[in-house]
Amino acid sequence: MSVATVSALAYYPVKGLAGIPVEQAEVGPTGLLDDRNFMLVEPDGTFLSQRKLPAMATLRAELAGDRLRLSAADAPDLEVPIRYDGKRRDVSLFGKWFGLGVVQEPAVDEWFSARLGTSAALVRVTPEHERPGWGAHRGLTGFGDAHALMVTSLASLDGLNARILEHGGAAIPMNRFRPNLVISGWPEPHTEDQVLRMTAGTVEIGYSARGIRCAVPTVDQATGTKSGPEPTRTLATYRREPAYGGGVSFGIKAAVLTPGTLHVGDEITVHEWIAEGADPAPATRT
Repeated sequence: MSVATVSALAYYPVKGLAGIPVEQAEVGPTGLLDDRNFMLVEPDGTFLSQRKLPAMATLRAELAGDRLRLSAADAPDLEVPIRYDGKRRDVSLFGKWFGLGVVQEPAVDEWFSARLGTSAALVRVTPEHERPGWGAHRGLTGFGDAHALMVTSLASLDGLNARILEHGGAAIPMNRFRPNLVISGWPEPHTEDQVLRMTAGTVEIGYSARGIRCAVPTVDQATGTKSGPEPTRTLATYRREPAYGGGVSFGIKAAVLTPGTLHVGDEITVHEWIAEGADPAPATRT
């Protein structure tokens, strides 16, 4: 098998907003440093995402030391101090996880609400936040959907795009899938599905579950508009997952087994494979 390497890295400071590509990253128990530590919520504390508000893709949040800098094409930048603790509020994800978030500066809520045309408030994980994932390796996560890392491969995207093009569609970029770690060098699509345990740089990563995709991959990440039905339509022809309720998959969700440092170009070493046709995750699903 060809040598596999880290092709790209990205983190998402605010869940649902534009990703920040990086050449290297520190990785802790909940994933890339500062990944999805912030989240936008509705007045009742329910999280907001591109599923409901595709325009979130065009908003950018970057960390500048202890400050958060927000930018959008149609508004002046806003920079505010980060509140690591203080006033808290109830928040929830998918009606399954309920916890607390640290309330941020009122000016941030006003900025987001104006950009998105709906009431939106920004919260950050609490200092004691500890939320387990699920799957073959559970791990921990911040405000991610349920896992520390989303891992994809260029071979999987190439295979998907070949099918889309065959049916007269347009190829899509990898950012539609909002990965943290993209792997190059595997000749076969979806090799990541069979990796139970691997090392990249000094980080040991464990397979949690297949990455079941929602409507977000149909959102053009550059324009913040839905441009479906691809890639969901094509994925549905060959990536249906009966063990996951019939959803379509692309990439894997993974846990951080040993924290460390990742660099683009780091070699991937697979220590343990999942047998072909097997998947240990569904039996653990909660």
